[in-house]
Amino acid sequence: MEEFLLKNYIIITHSVEAIAALTGVFLFSKYKHLTIKYFIFFLIALTICDILNWYPLLVRSKTFLSFLKGTLLEKSYWWSTLFWNIGAIIFFAFYYNKILTNKKFKSILKYSTILFLLFSVSYILFNFKAFFKQYLPWISILGAIIVFLCSVFYFIETLLSDRILTFYKSMNFYISAAIFIWWLIITPIVFFDIYMSHRDMVYIGIRRLIYILSNIIMYSTFTFALIFCKPEDKTTEV
Repeated sequence: MEEFLLKNYIIITHSVEAIAALTGVFLFSKYKHLTIKYFIFFLIALTICDILNWYPLLVRSKTFLSFLKGTLLEKSYWWSTLFWNIGAIIFFAFYYNKILTNKKFKSILKYSTILFLLFSVSYILFNFKAFFKQYLPWISILGAIIVFLCSVFYFIETLLSDRILTFYKSMNFYISAAIFIWWLIITPIVFFDIYMSHRDMVYIGIRRLIYILSNIIMYSTFTFALIFCKPEDKTTEV
């Protein structure tokens, strides 16, 4: 099983992403008047961006992108950092600002995200070459904190409201649980990414296995929730 997952790492990752995105597209009419529609747009954009993240394969294959070989754009660390470590975090901050009702929580999330964005831009500028050659751990860590804030604030609001009685029917509950668990598992890995630069194949295999299992769980949760959850009360509409 482990060998199968590692051999088909790219196919499986894109498949679970695409299934979640396509499920959102097919069921869009169910959520088109609700905040969930933004999450569906996010899944579609994420699938496209993650496919583009593999462009280095074309660079190495002497295709039309081979002219990038030897340049700063030869590898896709920069793209992954922009669309996932920064872009996804900003989306979640935006999304939870839409679904949270507590003004204090929304304010904390808003200013935390602004500080995160300012820090990320500054950190990239001061580590410009590293931005193209590796993942930037501090951006990943601070991004994870924003995600944890989003999830925890949502869980607290749910516990303190009548929604606790029907939380298992809420799409937002499954989104919150899935992203909380994903970032909780993945974030500590950034401390060991130094082994990537040394081409430690044992570490790379373990890292890929953790990522693929985490992705399967997260995107399968999104797919399940889109199918089985009912649109929430009109108070959650945009």
